[in-house]
Amino acid sequence: MGASLSNLGTKGSTIGPGLGDIPENCVARVFLHLTPPEICNLARLNRAFRGAASADSVWETKLPSNYKDLLHALPPERFQNLSKKDIFALLSRPQPFDDGNKEVWLDRVTGRVCMSISAKALSITGIDDRRYWTWVPTEESRFNCVAYLQQIWWFEVDGEINFPLPADIYTLSFRLHLGRFSKRLGRRVCHYEQTHGWEIKPVRFELSTSDGQRASCECCLDDTEHDEIYGCHKRGCWVDYKVGEFLVTESEPTTKVRFSMKQIDCTHSKGGLCVDSVFIIPSCLRDRKKSGFLK
Repeated sequence: MGASLSNLGTKGSTIGPGLGDIPENCVARVFLHLTPPEICNLARLNRAFRGAASADSVWETKLPSNYKDLLHALPPERFQNLSKKDIFALLSRPQPFDDGNKEVWLDRVTGRVCMSISAKALSITGIDDRRYWTWVPTEESRFNCVAYLQQIWWFEVDGEINFPLPADIYTLSFRLHLGRFSKRLGRRVCHYEQTHGWEIKPVRFELSTSDGQRASCECCLDDTEHDEIYGCHKRGCWVDYKVGEFLVTESEPTTKVRFSMKQIDCTHSKGGLCVDSVFIIPSCLRDRKKSGFLK
């Protein structure tokens, strides 16, 4: 009797089943096909949706297949006894490793693995000689510090990563900035007194993998021709220079990736360049990063 009365409307009409009547296991099956942000938004509807949005069976599908390898880069006390949902939340925030000079995180929409490598983790010719390079603290870098080149003849930056990236197609790029920037009276200003030499000959970017993949390209960093993204010139902007793509078919054995940028023509000097980091992200996310949606 009570159940019958609960289904009557204000005028005696019968009310059909609502969202609250959907079994939690059915909601969980629907969540398998939704993105993490969509799941979190729907979790606010009622108790069944909240319960399904916390189920390990749902979040197991949102994590990369080798998420346990990613956890090995963290202290055990940070992830012990966590639910799969909490593990996803943990890994979706940048997790530093290798003395804080590298970060790995999951894209919050796709669950794909992204990585950033600080300039401090790279091998930079002349980096210990203050006549050539200085370290500049800044909030514009996720590592809070960039390498600034004052002047040099032999310009070469090398790096490598050996990490259990899950199967995917990845894009590797260098994040660079022409000119030295600072803040004056709360406003960002750039100085180009030392910026020279980058328009004479291009910088060569290269990558190679332990399984024989290779990619390379050349680019003049101070090209004054009109650029579709950055306007008439690239000075004063952080620019991601794409080196190339590489394919990972399986996380074991790990794929070692070597990468470099160089301009070693000693007929002229060059300077006034900030080197921030190297990004390795799934190629399908590159357009989002250009738009600033990938943090």
